[in-house]
Amino acid sequence: MLYEFFYPLRDWWFGFNVFRYITFRSAMASVTAFGLSLWLYPHMIVWLKSIRMGQTGRGEEIPKLHELYKHKTGTPTMGGVLIVGALVLSTLLWGNLHEPFIWAAVLVTLLLAGIGFVDDYLKWSQRNSKGLRPGLKMAGQWVVATLFGAWFLTRPEVGTVLDIPFAKQMVVDLGPWFLLFIILVVVGASNAVNLTDGLDGLAIGCAILIALAYAGMSYLSGHEGFAEYLWIPYIPGAAELTIFCAALVGAGLGFLWYNAHPASLFMGDTGSLGLGGALGTVAILVKKELLLALVGGIFVAEALSVILQVASFQLTGRRIFLMAPLHHHFQLKGWPENKVTVRFWIIGAVLAFFSFSTLKLR
Repeated sequence: MLYEFFYPLRDWWFGFNVFRYITFRSAMASVTAFGLSLWLYPHMIVWLKSIRMGQTGRGEEIPKLHELYKHKTGTPTMGGVLIVGALVLSTLLWGNLHEPFIWAAVLVTLLLAGIGFVDDYLKWSQRNSKGLRPGLKMAGQWVVATLFGAWFLTRPEVGTVLDIPFAKQMVVDLGPWFLLFIILVVVGASNAVNLTDGLDGLAIGCAILIALAYAGMSYLSGHEGFAEYLWIPYIPGAAELTIFCAALVGAGLGFLWYNAHPASLFMGDTGSLGLGGALGTVAILVKKELLLALVGGIFVAEALSVILQVASFQLTGRRIFLMAPLHHHFQLKGWPENKVTVRFWIIGAVLAFFSFSTLKLR
């Protein structure tokens, strides 16, 4: 929006030429989202407390966590509304709105956050932790991902091939199965973030690290010279997603200010489903789908721990972990909440840095 207004004025004053640089607009999008969050969250927390939009007591459902979670009961939730709001507003302010990839990322994020909002609202209105039925929630996610995938495959600049990390000229063509692959990536990422959102600052901290990594990948993929040098697919328009990712970083940091232990606010499903969908969508748009499993290794491990736990119990009657998702396993082993969170962040940061090596080691 600001790009559309100020950049045409560069002939009147050369200073407006700065709006052509994605690096400048990305930095400003991040600062804008962070500033909005710091300004609005205190008011939001007061309002959520006034309507008693608080965390339900997990101790009633999970006795093992009663002592660990009883202090969280009543903490305001649905903070994801402002995460997504700051992300979208900052993106629209600083992005080039002629680029369809920007709109795709924004719309998928909003739609998945909307599903999460319905779930959070039902939990609040019904005063329990059940919310939206799992089948309906999953069906909504599949519909959103299918619509996005169908649109994506109509784009002339993309195909049905997967770029293989560490391989210079090796690709795998999925053909008609690529749509199903897109759905699995978007829905899987959305649910993985949702499963990870169980400790103060854990999910948002990992999401920030992934967004930073994909900001760099978006810029490189959308720059023809860098893409050619690194032997990665050149995606026209992908560089604008750098602004989207930077805005996500700013919005995430603003939320983390209040979500750090002890949390004053939780993101709820509104935030976790929206953020996961945003990350999965960007990975698809810049043709770095397989790298998401590496960059988002923490989210993958959390989701796999649940799958393995359920499968093991049903097949053998035994549990692999003390409790799933994985962060609860370490809690029950006696790790303080902060230690689990910070160590998972450290692993997430290492994975994010390592992911960049795949761009050159081909």
